[in-house]
Amino acid sequence: MENKIANPIKTKDILNKYNLRPFKGLGQNFLVDNNIIDIIVDAAEIQSHDLIIEIGPGIGSLTEALLASSAEKIIAIEKDRKLVKVLNEIFAGQDNLELHNDDALEIDWLELLQDNKKRDQKVKVIANLPYYITTPIIMLFLENNIKVDSLVFMVQKEVAERMVSGPGTKAFGSLTVAVQYYTEIELIHVVPPTVFIPRPNVDSAIIRLKPYANSPYQKKVLNEEFFFKVVRSIFQQRRKTIRNSLSKSSLLNIERELITTALKQANVDQKRRGEKLSIDKMIEVSNQLFRLVEV
Repeated sequence: MENKIANPIKTKDILNKYNLRPFKGLGQNFLVDNNIIDIIVDAAEIQSHDLIIEIGPGIGSLTEALLASSAEKIIAIEKDRKLVKVLNEIFAGQDNLELHNDDALEIDWLELLQDNKKRDQKVKVIANLPYYITTPIIMLFLENNIKVDSLVFMVQKEVAERMVSGPGTKAFGSLTVAVQYYTEIELIHVVPPTVFIPRPNVDSAIIRLKPYANSPYQKKVLNEEFFFKVVRSIFQQRRKTIRNSLSKSSLLNIERELITTALKQANVDQKRRGEKLSIDKMIEVSNQLFRLVEV
């Protein structure tokens, strides 16, 4: 897809014009590379009827590209009041752009989408996220069953690698299990620090998450809340054997004998480290434990 932007926003010019300085407290790192912006937009696979939610538009470099796409409407959520004033001036007259001066973690997303989403319209969330809110934002959408077609985010590379990792690897953890439990995830592109103002100290990555239409995991789980307690228990003490990590977990408070029984029923070696189990095997252990606890 080619974005037809006549005069792309020049980040440095906007910062100078409005005497703006990136606010470290909000994790502001502004994109200055239009090629990276195009990769983000392409990853969203935008169609003419789509509703796009942009979290953290900053000074509007990505917003501009989204407006040049075929999307029907853009809703941009920006926490920084100064930047909202700048965005209103830059994009004055753009009828298909709706700006909100809000904290993305505090918005009533169900209400916002109910008020804006049309029948059969796909909702796609796009964001160059401050690193400190990456996980909370992603889990907000997934755990609260907020219906979106896809999420395309710029995140810290290390976090992206955790999300796409597999059992037995150092990066595999609770976040991995949660993201892969709810979505199909793809690491689209690794991004160097040089494409931002100011430059972060780490590499970034563009990821795309697509919530399952029919989850291969959710239908197997007897109790989702209990399952994630098991998962967190495994990774809180990941160097311990699975029996020890579960039996010493304050989240579960289950007798050691019951854990031993559940592991046998799930055909899992009690001396094995839980971090080496697949998500399916973790579900099996969780289900066996849940049955025993419920009896």
